[in-house]
Amino acid sequence: MLFNQDEEARIADAIRAAERGTSGEIRLYVEDYCQRDHPAERAQELFQLFGMYNTQNRNAVLIYLAEKSRQFALWGDAGIHEKVGNQFWEDEKKLLREYLQRDEAAEGVSKVILMVGDRLRQYFPNDEKTDINELPDEIIYG
Repeated sequence: MLFNQDEEARIADAIRAAERGTSGEIRLYVEDYCQRDHPAERAQELFQLFGMYNTQNRNAVLIYLAEKSRQFALWGDAGIHEKVGNQFWEDEKKLLREYLQRDEAAEGVSKVILMVGDRLRQYFPNDEKTDINELPDEIIYG
């Protein structure tokens, strides 16, 4: 397993913090090996499998990690991708890659989650009192 219990708790806390004040949703999926030729293909498949395209504003983001194949991808729904463009995803991937290369996956994932949350709040602000958590915050292991 990539994360210990403390790291899992930190990542779940980062997801909750990132989702505060936005209608956006963030999920993390971790498996040993990528099941496709390219990790973005797998991320898109998982995004569909978990119904992440069903959020009200089409603003969910999936962070995908394949630990043993040393691959990852970020997949954002149409609503968020239209707002942030390609460069945003490249900046996040660069940051995550740096942390993964230093074997600091939990720290890198947490930082990327918070970056995504900042951008989601910018484009999809929401009143915390009326916000509905549309997707679970726990890590999904495959």
